[in-house]
Amino acid sequence: MGMHERVSTGIAGLDQIIDQLRMGDNVVWLVDNINDYKKVIAPYVAQALRDNRKVIYVRFGRHEPLLDEHPDILFFPIDAQKGFESFATAVHSLIAQEGRKTFYVFDCLTDLLEYWYSDLMIGNFFKVSCPFLYKMDALAYFAIIRNIHTYSTIAGIRETTQVLLDLYQVKQNYYVHPLKVSQRYSPTMFFPHLIQGQEAICITASSQVAELFSSINRGGEWVDYWQAIIGKAKAALALSHEQQEKTKRLLMSMLIGNKSRMFDLCDQYFTLRDVLNIAAREVGTGFIGGKSVGMLLARKILEREGQGRFTPFMEPHDSYYLGSDIFYTYIVQNGWWELRTKQKTKEGYFKYAPELREKLLQGKFPENIQEQFMQMLEYFGQSPIIVRSSSLLEDNFGNAFAGKYDSVFCVNQGSPEERYQAFEQAVRIVYASTMNEDALAYRMNRGLFDKDEQMAILVQRVSGDYYQDYFFPHVAGVGNSSNLYVWDQSVDMQAGMLRLVFGLGTRAVDRNFGDYARMVCLDKPTRLPPMNNEEQHRFSQHYVDTLSLKENLLVSKSLDEIISQDLKVDRELFAHADYQRARQLRKLGYTDVTTPYILDFHRLLTDTEFPQLMRDMLALLSKVYDYPVDIEFTANFSRDNSFKVNLLQCRPLQTRGLGKSVAIPKLLDDRDCLFSQQGNFMGGNVHLPIDYVVFVRAQAYLKLSEQEKYGVARQIGMINNALKGKNVMLIGPGRWGTTTPSLGVPVHFSELCHMSVIGEVASREGGFMPEVSYGSHFFQDLVETGIFYVAIFEGQSNVVFNPQRILEKENVLGCLLPQSEKFSEVIHIAQTDGLELFSDVVTQKVLCR
Repeated sequence: MGMHERVSTGIAGLDQIIDQLRMGDNVVWLVDNINDYKKVIAPYVAQALRDNRKVIYVRFGRHEPLLDEHPDILFFPIDAQKGFESFATAVHSLIAQEGRKTFYVFDCLTDLLEYWYSDLMIGNFFKVSCPFLYKMDALAYFAIIRNIHTYSTIAGIRETTQVLLDLYQVKQNYYVHPLKVSQRYSPTMFFPHLIQGQEAICITASSQVAELFSSINRGGEWVDYWQAIIGKAKAALALSHEQQEKTKRLLMSMLIGNKSRMFDLCDQYFTLRDVLNIAAREVGTGFIGGKSVGMLLARKILEREGQGRFTPFMEPHDSYYLGSDIFYTYIVQNGWWELRTKQKTKEGYFKYAPELREKLLQGKFPENIQEQFMQMLEYFGQSPIIVRSSSLLEDNFGNAFAGKYDSVFCVNQGSPEERYQAFEQAVRIVYASTMNEDALAYRMNRGLFDKDEQMAILVQRVSGDYYQDYFFPHVAGVGNSSNLYVWDQSVDMQAGMLRLVFGLGTRAVDRNFGDYARMVCLDKPTRLPPMNNEEQHRFSQHYVDTLSLKENLLVSKSLDEIISQDLKVDRELFAHADYQRARQLRKLGYTDVTTPYILDFHRLLTDTEFPQLMRDMLALLSKVYDYPVDIEFTANFSRDNSFKVNLLQCRPLQTRGLGKSVAIPKLLDDRDCLFSQQGNFMGGNVHLPIDYVVFVRAQAYLKLSEQEKYGVARQIGMINNALKGKNVMLIGPGRWGTTTPSLGVPVHFSELCHMSVIGEVASREGGFMPEVSYGSHFFQDLVETGIFYVAIFEGQSNVVFNPQRILEKENVLGCLLPQSEKFSEVIHIAQTDGLELFSDVVTQKVLCR
């Protein structure tokens, strides 16, 4: 330790007791009230001004200002209501900007309880600010009101600060009792001292000390403020309706967040008892996040507005919520706050993310949190659980964050220690996913990069049952109250649609190689897009995601292996035997053919109430939200075809809206357009001018090696950035965003997020097929970003496609990105003047000319 410069407190006697202050000291005063704190601030500030020091007053409390306006004192107001992160970051930037040897006065830290409701977070704030002040050789005064905070908060502050002083007033006299003074010592330092003017009289006689201390009110262990409010809220259940409503809103602001459309809906549907039930299942403190709120609200709406229609069919939930404060505490207590602050800047946003991500995967959780994790796992026993991200920004109006953060299944097999470690690791994985490139880019593109992204977590029991060594629900999927994927005029958009899979719902939300979910239009559930038997086999689900108890993992198994098990229900509900295919296989000389199954859910859709129930459920939720909604669900059936639905989440569906109807110009000659067709598009009614077309040639792409195909995907990402802000149409073979290069270009969504239109061309010779998987995360992304989508089935009767209209124009790839010249055989970029896209949902026509 180097010698830090000595400074006066402004009270000579106090200087003597503690051998003066040192630059770098954080001085924390334990006081009975704010006026006592003012008594010690005045001499400290007066002395600093006499010594021509830079004095800054950090103002955030509700109490009267501690200092009067003064030309030499900088007042720095901060709005603590915006939450811990923005507050801590503002203080950090202030300290960095004001430089070394600055003198600070902070308002009373206890006031932060009114904004954050959490002792833990005050401790966290002190833990990140105090070392930085020390590093900057600054000097700061803080105060804490006695007998309000928990022992652990005070202990954390004592451990972090350099100087901790107890100040009491007894019979008009002021006494200072030093509890900690770092790096200095005297035999009488830790006795109480009577302060009279500039003098300090040490009280060493045991009788006097005992008398003094006996007159001071020392409370016992104080309950965390959060728990205290919840305790009061329980008592409010006995009070009037008005009192209950007021208490309920306070609890909601602690658990759900600030005023928003979601907050208002919760206010309308939740009672105080409902909110207390949520609080009772929270681990830690802070917000429970958007996904949890969406799930709870949707269930409540169905219960309250459904008039008994849904209740008999609903599987109850017993989820837990990991509060968002755990996320910050994890970062602070592992010593990564500095790195987090660097990452939150524009320059450091992408630069420091990988390092922070690595660290998030390896930290330790505080002991009291570990204890709560343990109790929760004991509750779930050996039931499989899923650990799902539930960030503050998720599932809100306008930001669905579909699939941006991870969810992790814990099969929950093995000894309690193994199960505990797997759970803790699952939480780390979800935390680390806040630093995934896709999530970062998503937030950056929506101007959310400096918003508080607190990560709460939803822990749900996995819905389903054991079938031999596997655990899964019979069906799962995604539902939308508006069906924007309309392939012929007779489809009623307002009836909604489902994307249905057998087994775990992971197959319904991700685009899988060669595997297709069953799209159900809820107005006529059995209607299929036009296809023959061969296509019906190809465009169906061939693999089932299940939890394997033996491997303790999420695994994908072939449909035939799983469907042949005893499903505790008639398997014909989900699949029918494909005798035609069995005959073909025998003809080809396969002798021991077991008859394969095709999943078409035909009986489920015709013989059970399931499709009607889902249609009614989506309609009701959408009506209350006053907005189209998007849900995730599972359903489990019994031998008598009765079933239970588990509603896992619900959020406002992001759509570009239908827009006004668009008059589509008449085409006199088919050669006058780039393409024209009926159906196979989504994005509503548009009339859009196109500045550039980026075209990937199917034949040239096919000839590339796998590595070169990935190279093309990265080029698309560079073009996506280079043309940001322009209206660009991207057209390519097969599926965009596939993970399999032979099926299309394997771009990440963030590599085409600035495109206005994307087209997928079916090319018979290359075996490229677009996948109309509306409802998967990739499509969610398109819909939400407002990207228009079209699938062009070249060679079909009502499809006109003239790629030469683009290819005869000059390829400007080399001018845009000189280093990409070598890709010009595969990627053709044409600047288009006057090209326009028209679409009309009612007639299902789309034209680009």
